Amino acid sequence: MPNKSQLTQLPGGLRVATCEMPYAQTAAMGIWASVGGRHEPAKLTGISHFIEHMLFKGTPKRSARRIMQDIEGVGGDMNAFTAEERTCYYATTAAEYFPRVCDVLCDIYMNPLFAKREIDRERGVIAEEILMYQDEPSSYVQELLEQTHWENHPLGRSIAGTLESIESMTAEDFRGYRKSHYNAPSTVISAAGNIRHDDVVEKVSAALKGLPRGKAPAAKPCPPPRKFPKIVTAARDIQQTQLSLALPATSHRDERRYAAHLLHVILGANASSRLFQEIREKRGLCYSVSTHQTTLNDGGYLGISAGLDRRNLEKSLSLILAQFENLCTKTIGAAELRRAKEYTIGSSRMALERTSSQNMRLGNSVLAHGKIVDPESVNEKIRHVTSDEIRSLAQEILDPNRITLAVVGPNPDERMLRKLLGT
Repeated sequence: MPNKSQLTQLPGGLRVATCEMPYAQTAAMGIWASVGGRHEPAKLTGISHFIEHMLFKGTPKRSARRIMQDIEGVGGDMNAFTAEERTCYYATTAAEYFPRVCDVLCDIYMNPLFAKREIDRERGVIAEEILMYQDEPSSYVQELLEQTHWENHPLGRSIAGTLESIESMTAEDFRGYRKSHYNAPSTVISAAGNIRHDDVVEKVSAALKGLPRGKAPAAKPCPPPRKFPKIVTAARDIQQTQLSLALPATSHRDERRYAAHLLHVILGANASSRLFQEIREKRGLCYSVSTHQTTLNDGGYLGISAGLDRRNLEKSLSLILAQFENLCTKTIGAAELRRAKEYTIGSSRMALERTSSQNMRLGNSVLAHGKIVDPESVNEKIRHVTSDEIRSLAQEILDPNRITLAVVGPNPDERMLRKLLGT
């Protein structure tokens, strides 16, 4: 029996998206708010993430411990994340416990206590989280990269905030920010698994009927791409040098996003990609090298990360730049393009056999496009991308003049990096 996806918008603006999977033994649910790091004023940097933590710290009906027990006590899993443009609270259990999942998630979303004692305790937890990321070179280099790539823009601030910003936040800040940002038009409910759409609509419309109408939050537009490379380095007494770079790329809504995804797959998404084969397998210059995509409503970037010996940095970066040149000037072979397409389609289909992945697909789709995008229609778009389309996009994206480069490691040679990038 095929999956059936439906989307209902309730009178106040709340949207409910479901994927009925009658054969599944599990069910997953998410509550999404279209608010994240890029919506925050500078003095409240990290408040979306702090609120995410606080929603698990108790309601009038449940203590913090009981919130987790109600889900984990039936073999389920519950968590949350905050990103640049959204915050998501989600859980998965056996299908028969879906009503409990719905009740718990709606309870924490609607009725957080924001008790001072819990705020002060969680302030310490988030401070440790911030320090943990700073202590992890692979995380710290990414933070430096985004600060530099999105310079003087909310996207360049840490989603977790700073030690100073989280120290100053109060219960009144949380209540005010939640009231203005967590409303019906900014909220999407997703659910996937052995559930019925009408049942989900009925349950959440009753549980979330108190959501204010309001409007979805606005954000400062992404800045235009720079016309010159930018380099940032940090000296750390560590064994391995961490390299991370970003190049302006496509948004959620850009029709070229299918070609951009295949460019990412061919360049560095897996172990058969060009960068992995060229830098690790053929030359043994690093342990890890990969690409990743960050896509937003009005922008995004293609990222490349590698961990390697300092002595191999210049050679590895030269090989990365050589692959840029190759993709910009030479036609991708039919066999390589076919493998990239089948990898993309196959990995998507395998992931979507899981209710948790279907749940994430629904929420992301509605927030990015205002509708449920059929995954098979995406696969058809992927199949129709041509090598000429990828090369044309590569000539725009893989421009060394637009690189933001971050390096963390022992005595980074900034002069060498500048010479290599021609700055």
